[in-house]
Amino acid sequence: MTQVDTTGTGRTGPDHADTGPGPWRAGVRRAIRGCSRPEPWKRGPVLAALALLLGLLMLLHGRIPNRIGHLGSLVETFLPWFGLFVPVLLAGALWRRSLSAVTALLLPVTVWLSLFGGLLTDKSHPGGDLTVVSHNVAADNPDPAATARDLAASGADVLALEEITDQDRGTYEKELAKTYRYHTVLGTVGLWSRLPLSDTRPVDIATDYGPLAATKPAAEKLTYNRALRTTVTTRQGPLAVYVAHLGSVRVNPRVGFWTDSRDRGAQALARAVADEPTRRVVLLGDLNGTMDDRAFAGLTSQLRSAQDEAGAGFGFSWPARFPVERIDQILVRGVRPDSAWVLPATGSDHLPVAARVSW
Repeated sequence: MTQVDTTGTGRTGPDHADTGPGPWRAGVRRAIRGCSRPEPWKRGPVLAALALLLGLLMLLHGRIPNRIGHLGSLVETFLPWFGLFVPVLLAGALWRRSLSAVTALLLPVTVWLSLFGGLLTDKSHPGGDLTVVSHNVAADNPDPAATARDLAASGADVLALEEITDQDRGTYEKELAKTYRYHTVLGTVGLWSRLPLSDTRPVDIATDYGPLAATKPAAEKLTYNRALRTTVTTRQGPLAVYVAHLGSVRVNPRVGFWTDSRDRGAQALARAVADEPTRRVVLLGDLNGTMDDRAFAGLTSQLRSAQDEAGAGFGFSWPARFPVERIDQILVRGVRPDSAWVLPATGSDHLPVAARVSW
């Protein structure tokens, strides 16, 4: 049948209707009507409640009590990973076509971004007077010589090692001697430096394994000194360097998240730093915890994290095969972190961490 042009445009009625703004307006009207209906807001109440609970959990993590099984510390240890629940809940909300759940997800998204959004950008910049590296070399490292060579090639001016065993100490000293003229080892921790060292002394962090001592393998029972303090002499003046390996943590059905040894060590280390007369301080070590954990409040109130201030990403360092936590730390006071990064894996179950600092 012949169609008549009634518009004066030379186009037939049906064709002209398909090309005009009508479909867009109709789509907007349908969306508005859909949102104004009560059904999408009533769908998925459980998903909406879970989204709100997730946001409140991250927002109020500091209020979670630690009296029962150190639950608060456990949540704070894995706090960044709670963000993974957001896409799961979002998928459920879209599947249920629940506007209430989608809206509720704004809370956990906002909280997570406020806590960790800054870590997603690269905050490093050129420069730096000193490169520092810290590495838990692992007591059961199958090739300590290769680990030492890798660390020597990292360009570190100051290198801290933790978990040095008696049988491997000579290997590290031999392999690192060509690169570092000065070094000191006290118990299971040591420091190698291109610059002179002085005033070296142990720091008593009183580590033990309490009720879980019987469950710890004999090869890992390091009962020697686990922290030291020394002075690195630089052209800009003295730099106090602490090297520490705090006690391990365990998840145990009887005691929950067991952190007693680590927490006592963190408190002792915080007291030592507070009493430190030198203005410029760097703390290197395996602290067996993240800086979101309230157990480290005494340290984080005095020292800044190089990774947080000058790194790119979360800087996860453990376990080496699939890092999920940053428990190896570089904390500073009186110096400025210019960059921070994680080095490639060695024979250890930890990754080395590095930073460039300037005065």
